[in-house]
Amino acid sequence: MTSETTSAPAFRYVAVTFDCADPAELSRFYGEMFGLPVAYSSDDFVLLGGKDGAAGLAFNRLADYRRPTWPDPAQEKQAHIEVGVDDLDWAEEHLLKLGAAKAGSQPQPDRWRVLLDPAGHPFCITTLT
Repeated sequence: MTSETTSAPAFRYVAVTFDCADPAELSRFYGEMFGLPVAYSSDDFVLLGGKDGAAGLAFNRLADYRRPTWPDPAQEKQAHIEVGVDDLDWAEEHLLKLGAAKAGSQPQPDRWRVLLDPAGHPFCITTLT
């Protein structure tokens, strides 16, 4: 089809890209967490792809990357993802072994936990989903 026969082109959600200092290290962390294979890799960019065309995550080297300082607004968190889990304690323990860190601020630790990936991006694990 051409633009003359359709009202809009087709779009597919592919990935969210995280800026970081080390794309290989950050993609290893998320790849292990979600079981996503590497779909594309270069020195400065890694794309983790889902199975059967499912959306993935990407990681881009940023030369002057600065870690988020959440909850301190000095360097905003930029973005974060919510991750559904069945058991908060078990998931937290596993992710800490993979290289995550537990954030100092835990607004509602009985409902969700705030962790920091190896590049400092906050993300939440929750049993609410």
